[in-house]
Amino acid sequence: MSVSQYLRKASLIVGQNEASRGALDLSELRFRFSVRRGDIQTPNSADIRVYNVSEQTAQAVQKEFTRVVLQAGYEGNYGIIFDGQIKQVRRGRESQTDTFIDITAADGDSAYNFAVSAISLAAGATPNDQVSAVLQDMALRGISRGYVPDLQGNPLPRGKVIFGMSRDKMREIAKNTQTSWSIQDGKFQMVPLTAYMPGDIPVLTSATGVIGLPEQTQNGIRLKTLLNPNIKIGQAVKLDNASIQRYRFGLGIGQAAQNLFDEQTAKINNDGLYYVMIADQMGDTRGNEFYTDLTCLAIDAAIPASYIPRQGVNEDIGSIKRYG
Repeated sequence: MSVSQYLRKASLIVGQNEASRGALDLSELRFRFSVRRGDIQTPNSADIRVYNVSEQTAQAVQKEFTRVVLQAGYEGNYGIIFDGQIKQVRRGRESQTDTFIDITAADGDSAYNFAVSAISLAAGATPNDQVSAVLQDMALRGISRGYVPDLQGNPLPRGKVIFGMSRDKMREIAKNTQTSWSIQDGKFQMVPLTAYMPGDIPVLTSATGVIGLPEQTQNGIRLKTLLNPNIKIGQAVKLDNASIQRYRFGLGIGQAAQNLFDEQTAKINNDGLYYVMIADQMGDTRGNEFYTDLTCLAIDAAIPASYIPRQGVNEDIGSIKRYG
Protein backbone atom coordinates (compact mmCIF):
# COMPACT_ATOMS: atom_id res chain seq x y z
CA MET A 1 0.00 0.00 0.00
CA SER A 2 1.34 3.47 -0.86
CA VAL A 3 -0.22 6.92 -0.48
CA SER A 4 1.12 10.10 -2.06
CA GLN A 5 2.10 12.88 0.37
CA TYR A 6 0.75 16.22 -0.90
CA LEU A 7 -0.99 19.25 0.67
CA ARG A 8 -0.33 19.40 4.42
CA LYS A 9 -3.09 19.29 7.02
CA ALA A 10 -2.92 19.71 10.79
CA SER A 11 -5.48 20.05 13.56
CA LEU A 12 -5.04 20.87 17.25
CA ILE A 13 -7.99 20.63 19.64
CA VAL A 14 -7.94 21.01 23.43
CA GLY A 15 -10.90 20.18 25.62
CA GLN A 16 -12.26 18.23 28.56
CA ASN A 17 -12.46 14.47 28.90
CA GLU A 18 -16.20 14.69 29.39
CA ALA A 19 -18.07 14.59 26.07
CA SER A 20 -20.60 17.11 27.36
CA ARG A 21 -17.99 19.85 27.82
CA GLY A 22 -16.86 22.18 25.06
CA ALA A 23 -13.56 22.13 23.19
CA LEU A 24 -11.27 24.75 21.69
CA ASP A 25 -9.93 24.49 18.12
CA LEU A 26 -6.45 26.02 17.77
CA SER A 27 -5.85 24.69 14.26
CA GLU A 28 -5.76 28.10 12.55
CA LEU A 29 -2.88 29.32 14.72
CA ARG A 30 0.74 28.48 14.08
CA PHE A 31 1.91 25.55 16.20
CA ARG A 32 4.89 23.25 16.39
CA PHE A 33 4.84 19.73 17.81
CA SER A 34 7.10 16.87 18.76
CA VAL A 35 5.45 13.52 19.53
CA ARG A 36 7.38 10.54 20.90
CA ARG A 37 5.81 7.10 20.41
CA GLY A 38 7.20 3.63 21.01
CA ASP A 39 6.29 0.05 21.88
CA ILE A 40 7.58 0.52 25.43
CA GLN A 41 5.19 0.38 28.38
CA THR A 42 5.82 3.92 29.62
CA PRO A 43 3.41 6.53 28.20
CA ASN A 44 3.93 8.31 24.89
CA SER A 45 4.40 12.07 25.19
CA ALA A 46 4.00 15.27 23.20
CA ASP A 47 5.34 18.83 23.36
CA ILE A 48 3.25 21.40 21.47
CA ARG A 49 4.01 25.12 21.14
CA VAL A 50 1.13 27.37 20.02
CA TYR A 51 1.98 30.91 18.93
CA ASN A 52 0.28 34.24 19.60
CA VAL A 53 -2.67 32.97 21.62
CA SER A 54 -5.00 35.59 23.11
CA GLU A 55 -4.93 36.18 26.85
CA GLN A 56 -8.40 34.70 27.27
CA THR A 57 -7.51 31.57 25.31
CA ALA A 58 -4.22 31.11 27.17
CA GLN A 59 -6.00 31.24 30.52
CA ALA A 60 -8.64 28.77 29.33
CA VAL A 61 -5.98 26.27 28.20
CA GLN A 62 -4.14 26.64 31.51
CA LYS A 63 -7.14 26.34 33.82
CA GLU A 64 -10.04 24.60 32.05
CA PHE A 65 -8.83 22.00 29.55
CA THR A 66 -7.29 18.62 30.31
CA ARG A 67 -7.13 16.77 26.97
CA VAL A 68 -5.35 17.45 23.68
CA VAL A 69 -5.93 15.77 20.31
CA LEU A 70 -3.38 16.37 17.56
CA GLN A 71 -4.02 15.33 13.97
CA ALA A 72 -1.64 15.78 11.06
CA GLY A 73 -0.78 14.47 7.62
CA TYR A 74 -1.67 15.17 4.02
CA GLU A 75 -4.76 15.10 1.82
CA GLY A 76 -5.74 11.44 1.62
CA ASN A 77 -3.39 10.47 4.45
CA TYR A 78 -4.51 12.30 7.57
CA GLY A 79 -5.22 11.13 11.09
CA ILE A 80 -4.54 11.27 14.82
CA ILE A 81 -0.90 11.24 15.85
CA PHE A 82 -1.49 11.99 19.54
CA ASP A 83 -4.42 11.82 21.95
CA GLY A 84 -3.59 12.37 25.60
CA GLN A 85 -3.87 14.32 28.83
CA ILE A 86 -2.45 17.80 29.34
CA LYS A 87 0.11 17.69 32.17
CA GLN A 88 1.50 21.23 32.05
CA VAL A 89 0.89 24.53 30.23
CA ARG A 90 3.59 27.21 30.25
CA ARG A 91 3.49 30.70 28.79
CA GLY A 92 6.40 32.59 27.31
CA ARG A 93 7.73 34.92 24.62
CA GLU A 94 10.08 34.12 21.72
CA SER A 95 10.54 37.71 20.58
CA GLN A 96 9.08 41.19 21.00
CA THR A 97 6.22 40.23 18.70
CA ASP A 98 5.71 36.48 19.25
CA THR A 99 4.28 34.93 22.40
CA PHE A 100 3.49 31.25 22.93
CA ILE A 101 2.02 28.61 25.19
CA ASP A 102 3.80 25.28 25.61
CA ILE A 103 1.59 22.23 26.16
CA THR A 104 3.19 19.12 27.62
CA ALA A 105 0.96 16.03 27.40
CA ALA A 106 1.12 12.30 28.06
CA ASP A 107 -0.89 9.38 26.69
CA GLY A 108 -2.34 7.10 29.35
CA ASP A 109 -0.07 8.22 32.17
CA SER A 110 -2.90 8.33 34.72
CA ALA A 111 -3.63 4.63 34.22
CA TYR A 112 0.06 3.80 34.10
CA ASN A 113 0.93 5.67 37.29
CA PHE A 114 -2.18 5.21 39.44
CA ALA A 115 -4.37 2.28 38.31
CA VAL A 116 -4.48 -0.46 40.97
CA SER A 117 -5.96 -3.94 40.58
CA ALA A 118 -7.52 -6.04 43.34
CA ILE A 119 -9.11 -9.03 41.60
CA SER A 120 -9.95 -12.66 42.39
CA LEU A 121 -9.85 -15.02 39.41
CA ALA A 122 -11.34 -18.49 39.45
CA ALA A 123 -9.51 -21.63 38.40
CA GLY A 124 -9.46 -22.01 34.64
CA ALA A 125 -9.00 -18.31 33.85
CA THR A 126 -7.00 -17.85 30.64
CA PRO A 127 -4.36 -15.17 29.93
CA ASN A 128 -7.03 -13.28 27.97
CA ASP A 129 -9.30 -13.38 31.03
CA GLN A 130 -6.48 -11.93 33.14
CA VAL A 131 -5.89 -9.10 30.66
CA SER A 132 -9.61 -8.28 30.57
CA ALA A 133 -9.79 -8.21 34.37
CA VAL A 134 -6.80 -5.88 34.80
CA LEU A 135 -7.96 -3.71 31.91
CA GLN A 136 -11.21 -3.00 33.76
CA ASP A 137 -9.20 -1.15 36.40
CA MET A 138 -7.17 0.74 33.79
CA ALA A 139 -10.43 1.67 32.04
CA LEU A 140 -11.46 3.63 35.14
CA ARG A 141 -8.62 6.00 34.25
CA GLY A 142 -9.47 6.43 30.60
CA ILE A 143 -7.88 3.43 28.87
CA SER A 144 -9.90 1.37 26.39
CA ARG A 145 -9.11 -1.97 24.76
CA GLY A 146 -7.18 -1.92 21.50
CA TYR A 147 -5.57 -4.79 19.63
CA VAL A 148 -5.04 -7.82 21.85
CA PRO A 149 -4.35 -11.17 20.15
CA ASP A 150 -5.52 -14.58 21.31
CA LEU A 151 -2.89 -15.07 24.00
CA GLN A 152 -1.28 -18.46 24.34
CA GLY A 153 -0.84 -20.02 27.75
CA ASN A 154 -2.25 -22.53 30.18
CA PRO A 155 -5.38 -21.66 32.17
CA LEU A 156 -4.95 -21.16 35.90
CA PRO A 157 -4.87 -24.52 37.72
CA ARG A 158 -6.40 -22.88 40.82
CA GLY A 159 -7.88 -19.56 41.88
CA LYS A 160 -5.60 -16.53 41.92
CA VAL A 161 -5.64 -13.11 43.57
CA ILE A 162 -4.24 -10.21 41.55
CA PHE A 163 -3.29 -7.27 43.75
CA GLY A 164 -0.97 -4.39 42.99
CA MET A 165 -0.26 -1.78 40.35
CA SER A 166 -2.09 -2.65 37.15
CA ARG A 167 0.99 -1.94 35.05
CA ASP A 168 3.00 -4.51 37.02
CA LYS A 169 0.31 -7.15 36.47
CA MET A 170 0.30 -6.41 32.74
CA ARG A 171 4.08 -6.85 32.73
CA GLU A 172 3.72 -10.26 34.32
CA ILE A 173 1.09 -11.33 31.81
CA ALA A 174 3.18 -10.00 28.90
CA LYS A 175 6.27 -11.86 30.13
CA ASN A 176 4.36 -15.12 30.54
CA THR A 177 2.74 -14.85 27.09
CA GLN A 178 5.82 -13.60 25.19
CA THR A 179 4.19 -10.29 24.23
CA SER A 180 4.86 -6.59 24.67
CA TRP A 181 2.22 -4.06 25.71
CA SER A 182 1.85 -0.33 25.33
CA ILE A 183 -0.76 2.44 25.33
CA GLN A 184 -1.40 4.12 21.97
CA ASP A 185 -3.85 7.05 21.77
CA GLY A 186 -5.64 5.93 24.93
CA LYS A 187 -5.91 2.29 23.83
CA PHE A 188 -4.19 -0.67 25.42
CA GLN A 189 -2.52 -3.00 22.90
CA MET A 190 -0.46 -6.17 23.03
CA VAL A 191 1.72 -7.59 20.26
CA PRO A 192 3.43 -11.02 20.31
CA LEU A 193 7.22 -10.79 20.31
CA THR A 194 7.34 -13.00 17.22
CA ALA A 195 4.61 -11.22 15.23
CA TYR A 196 3.19 -7.84 14.31
CA MET A 197 -0.24 -6.22 14.21
CA PRO A 198 -2.53 -7.27 11.36
CA GLY A 199 -3.44 -4.85 8.59
CA ASP A 200 -2.01 -3.25 5.47
CA ILE A 201 1.77 -3.04 5.19
CA PRO A 202 2.87 0.43 3.96
CA VAL A 203 5.58 0.48 1.31
CA LEU A 204 8.15 3.13 2.23
CA THR A 205 10.23 4.43 -0.67
CA SER A 206 11.32 7.81 -1.98
CA ALA A 207 8.09 7.86 -4.02
CA THR A 208 5.97 7.55 -0.85
CA GLY A 209 7.80 10.05 1.33
CA VAL A 210 11.15 8.63 2.50
CA ILE A 211 13.69 11.43 3.01
CA GLY A 212 17.26 10.45 2.26
CA LEU A 213 18.26 6.83 2.76
CA PRO A 214 17.48 4.36 5.57
CA GLU A 215 20.46 3.54 7.76
CA GLN A 216 21.39 0.37 9.61
CA THR A 217 22.41 1.21 13.20
CA GLN A 218 23.12 -0.69 16.39
CA ASN A 219 19.50 -0.15 17.48
CA GLY A 220 17.80 -1.09 14.22
CA ILE A 221 16.97 0.44 10.86
CA ARG A 222 16.45 4.21 11.12
CA LEU A 223 14.77 6.35 8.48
CA LYS A 224 12.93 9.63 8.03
CA THR A 225 9.75 10.09 6.00
CA LEU A 226 7.30 12.87 5.32
CA LEU A 227 4.83 12.88 8.21
CA ASN A 228 2.71 9.74 7.93
CA PRO A 229 -0.05 9.14 10.53
CA ASN A 230 -0.80 5.70 9.05
CA ILE A 231 2.43 4.27 10.42
CA LYS A 232 1.50 2.73 13.78
CA ILE A 233 3.56 1.23 16.57
CA GLY A 234 3.59 -2.56 16.30
CA GLN A 235 2.82 -2.83 12.58
CA ALA A 236 5.05 -3.96 9.73
CA VAL A 237 6.43 -1.77 6.94
CA LYS A 238 8.20 -2.73 3.73
CA LEU A 239 11.51 -1.13 2.74
CA ASP A 240 13.75 -1.39 -0.30
CA ASN A 241 16.75 -3.26 1.08
CA ALA A 242 18.99 -1.92 -1.70
CA SER A 243 18.53 1.60 -0.32
CA ILE A 244 19.62 0.76 3.25
CA GLN A 245 23.05 2.07 4.19
CA ARG A 246 24.91 -0.75 5.95
CA TYR A 247 26.33 -0.45 9.43
CA ARG A 248 30.13 -0.33 9.77
CA PHE A 249 31.47 -2.80 12.32
CA GLY A 250 34.20 -1.82 14.76
CA LEU A 251 37.74 -3.04 14.10
CA GLY A 252 39.11 -2.68 17.60
CA ILE A 253 40.47 -5.45 19.78
CA GLY A 254 37.61 -7.33 21.47
CA GLN A 255 34.98 -5.98 19.04
CA ALA A 256 34.12 -9.38 17.54
CA ALA A 257 31.44 -10.20 20.14
CA GLN A 258 29.85 -6.76 19.81
CA ASN A 259 29.90 -7.02 16.01
CA LEU A 260 28.11 -10.38 16.21
CA PHE A 261 25.50 -8.91 18.55
CA ASP A 262 24.94 -5.94 16.23
CA GLU A 263 24.62 -8.25 13.25
CA GLN A 264 21.89 -10.24 15.02
CA THR A 265 19.87 -7.30 16.34
CA ALA A 266 20.08 -4.90 13.39
CA LYS A 267 19.97 -7.37 10.55
CA ILE A 268 18.46 -6.81 7.12
CA ASN A 269 15.30 -8.79 6.45
CA ASN A 270 15.43 -10.73 3.16
CA ASP A 271 11.83 -9.79 2.32
CA GLY A 272 12.23 -6.13 3.31
CA LEU A 273 9.70 -6.42 6.16
CA TYR A 274 10.38 -4.46 9.35
CA TYR A 275 8.59 -3.99 12.65
CA VAL A 276 7.92 -0.39 13.74
CA MET A 277 9.43 0.02 17.20
CA ILE A 278 9.61 3.83 17.43
CA ALA A 279 7.67 6.42 15.42
CA ASP A 280 8.41 10.02 16.41
CA GLN A 281 6.36 12.76 14.72
CA MET A 282 7.48 16.38 14.40
CA GLY A 283 6.09 19.34 12.53
CA ASP A 284 5.60 23.09 12.19
CA THR A 285 2.44 24.39 10.52
CA ARG A 286 4.30 27.48 9.27
CA GLY A 287 7.72 25.93 8.75
CA ASN A 288 9.51 23.24 6.77
CA GLU A 289 9.54 20.51 9.42
CA PHE A 290 6.83 17.88 8.89
CA TYR A 291 8.45 14.49 9.38
CA THR A 292 8.20 11.03 10.92
CA ASP A 293 11.35 9.42 12.34
CA LEU A 294 11.22 5.62 12.47
CA THR A 295 13.30 2.96 14.15
CA CYS A 296 12.47 -0.52 12.86
CA LEU A 297 13.70 -4.06 13.38
CA ALA A 298 13.75 -6.89 10.90
CA ILE A 299 10.76 -9.17 11.36
CA ASP A 300 13.05 -12.17 11.84
CA ALA A 301 15.71 -10.43 13.94
CA ALA A 302 16.95 -12.59 16.80
CA ILE A 303 18.50 -11.79 20.17
CA PRO A 304 21.00 -13.61 22.38
CA ALA A 305 19.49 -16.34 24.54
CA SER A 306 20.35 -14.41 27.72
CA TYR A 307 17.79 -11.74 26.75
CA ILE A 308 14.91 -14.22 26.38
CA PRO A 309 12.67 -14.93 29.41
CA ARG A 310 13.16 -18.58 30.37
CA GLN A 311 10.10 -20.74 29.78
CA GLY A 312 11.52 -24.22 30.25
CA VAL A 313 14.56 -26.41 29.77
CA ASN A 314 15.70 -26.73 26.14
CA GLU A 315 12.56 -24.98 24.88
CA ASP A 316 12.89 -23.51 21.40
CA ILE A 317 11.81 -19.89 21.69
CA GLY A 318 12.19 -19.00 18.01
CA SER A 319 12.90 -15.60 16.46
CA ILE A 320 12.39 -12.51 18.59
CA LYS A 321 12.04 -9.13 16.94
CA ARG A 322 12.39 -6.07 19.00
CA TYR A 323 15.31 -5.89 21.31
CA GLY A 324 18.62 -4.37 20.50
